[in-house]
Amino acid sequence: MSRFKPAVLALCLALSTLAAAHAAERAVAVPAPVGKALLAASAPTETLVLAGGCFWGVQGVFQHTQGVLKAVSGYAGGKADTATYAMVSSGSTGHAEAVQVTYDPRKISFGQLLQIYFSVAHDPTQLNRQGPDQGTQYRSAIFTANEQQKEAAQAYIAQLNAAKVYGAPIVTQVTALQGFYAAEDYHQDYATLHPNQPYIAYNDLPKIGNLQKMYPALYRADPVLVFKR
Repeated sequence: MSRFKPAVLALCLALSTLAAAHAAERAVAVPAPVGKALLAASAPTETLVLAGGCFWGVQGVFQHTQGVLKAVSGYAGGKADTATYAMVSSGSTGHAEAVQVTYDPRKISFGQLLQIYFSVAHDPTQLNRQGPDQGTQYRSAIFTANEQQKEAAQAYIAQLNAAKVYGAPIVTQVTALQGFYAAEDYHQDYATLHPNQPYIAYNDLPKIGNLQKMYPALYRADPVLVFKR
């Protein structure tokens, strides 16, 4: 085993290097929301549910975002009795892997969260897939809690499409949240707990690196975790 471990470490480092270059290409600088895309705070804490591929990476990005109080991996878009990883992975439940972001609107706005979501957390032009993962459970979607969130999200998507910041149209769905169901415990804090896992090293750690690079004032080095370790 002592001779095997350095080889594994070298592989992980190589994957991380490749991932950084790959993710840097995917990250897109997007304009801040304006006009109707802005959403004023109405409570001391607010919640936003976002889907953008595997929830490990999306959760990791928002756990490293200032003003976020909690980011929980889970399922949205389907019914409670099908909200399990085994069933959602079939792609037939209507669920998407999603992250429930609870935040302090005095420290970060709804619009800033969407800006991060559209620029570094995922690629909003990929239909029913994200990176190596394919299926409707990996779709890009914003699950809105009220009409105000819906209007702001739709306005921001229109703003980004008009700005032509991507090489393809945005396919992100904006749909009313019917329910959010937390994923199994082993999915929570996954990127933090498994940084050397090749999938995380290649697909997700570079997203967190891009958050730090593109939004240094909104980046926090110590993630806010679901479970205290």
